[in-house]
Amino acid sequence: MTNTPLASPRYDVVAIGNAIFDILAHVEDDFLVHEKLAKGSMRLVDVTELARLYNRIGQATRMSGGSAGNTAAAIASYGGKAAYIGKVSDDDNGRAYAHDMRGIGVFFDVSPLPRTQDVRTATSIILVTPDGERTMNTSLAACQELTVDDIDIDLIRDSAITYMEGYLWDPAKAKEAFRLAAQIAKEAGRKVALTLSDSFCVDRYRGEFLDLMRTGKVDTLFANEHELRSLYETADLPTALDALAKDAELGVVTLGENGSITVSGDQRIEVGTPKVDDITDLTGAGDVFAGGYLYGLANQMPLSTCAELGHLAAAHVIAQMGPRPQTSLKQLAFDAGILVEG
Repeated sequence: MTNTPLASPRYDVVAIGNAIFDILAHVEDDFLVHEKLAKGSMRLVDVTELARLYNRIGQATRMSGGSAGNTAAAIASYGGKAAYIGKVSDDDNGRAYAHDMRGIGVFFDVSPLPRTQDVRTATSIILVTPDGERTMNTSLAACQELTVDDIDIDLIRDSAITYMEGYLWDPAKAKEAFRLAAQIAKEAGRKVALTLSDSFCVDRYRGEFLDLMRTGKVDTLFANEHELRSLYETADLPTALDALAKDAELGVVTLGENGSITVSGDQRIEVGTPKVDDITDLTGAGDVFAGGYLYGLANQMPLSTCAELGHLAAAHVIAQMGPRPQTSLKQLAFDAGILVEG
């Protein structure tokens, strides 16, 4: 039974996801071919494979990442009130991750795994080809230890939107944490949003993702066009959009350089994206798009404005190396006239 929404949530969004420390490296397309990697995909690997791949790449950049973590970072860059739930270990990467989140103004709710468990903080080697496309190789490690015990009931109830990534569906314990968080949010009269994360993730859990929407556990779905077509097993985008309109209260579909379409009942709101002349790295583009959109949504802005904020964030991030904003998105939005000071 859904209760009356609580007044004035403390947080705009609480994001729940895999807390991953990224290692980004430029490679040529031939490298992916030699490694038999599907360009633009994410695969799960063990620590042995991660070490082997690390020894094959050249100079690398290390920074905090993770899909939902990047989304929370974008919300904070817009001046929003963001919180994050993820699992790290009490190691160098885990402490750096927590420091980075708090340093950008995101409340990080975490109980790190003790060193005695000998489980490392999750790491992803992200291979960036000359066209900016990213191919991820991820060892979930500590992320697999996220459980229902890590879900802060008061934090969920005190957030306007609970946002979760589809990648959480891989570890069984995290899946149960996801379900609990959604239940708490709905009982508190709050909204729940899900991003599909990856077409391969959709292939693994299509039925379960559809059930989350059709049973009302998820209100808002984020997807790119490839993930949406995979979800509904159709090559026809309009058909997929019509199906999404029946299953979700709100659907947000990104179309790469062609912008996005927001689906709300019979409404189809198309918004273009700013032109980016030099794409450096596509890592995190969808994540920060969701961050901009959710910031607008939590603050009751028009859906077209939410999309504009999302596209502004994505355009900024793909012109740099790494998945998190390195310039104030709030200031960029003021400069672009999307937000008005005062």
